[in-house]
Amino acid sequence: MMKFFTPQHSINILLVLVIAVLFFHGLVLTGVIPYSVTWGGRLQSHEEMVAFETVAVLINLVLLTVLLVKGEFISHSIPMKWIHALLWVYLVMFCLNTVGNLMAETWVERIAGSSLTLLSAFLCYRIVRS
Repeated sequence: MMKFFTPQHSINILLVLVIAVLFFHGLVLTGVIPYSVTWGGRLQSHEEMVAFETVAVLINLVLLTVLLVKGEFISHSIPMKWIHALLWVYLVMFCLNTVGNLMAETWVERIAGSSLTLLSAFLCYRIVRS
């Protein structure tokens, strides 16, 4: 099983996940998905949702860029130690987010959210350890 999760496979899988997450956040921002099922069910207003979702989109766009650089899909002059440092930050963030998702009020976020962030943490680890 570990052969499947080579660093390049891990990058590709995480890229797909990040794109799917960005699509999800777009659906929340446009109101297709109610914001009550996100952020642990704790958002109180549309304005609060827009602020939180905007930050989430920006964080995911940075991760998307980091993965594209690490996977050599785009040329860059960024030192690889910076890319690795960012991946470690995302790894920690995914671990903390997994704990947060496990305490969410909605079962969708508890199960799907925590599974997604735990998988993302594992993939980040595989990528950064390469």
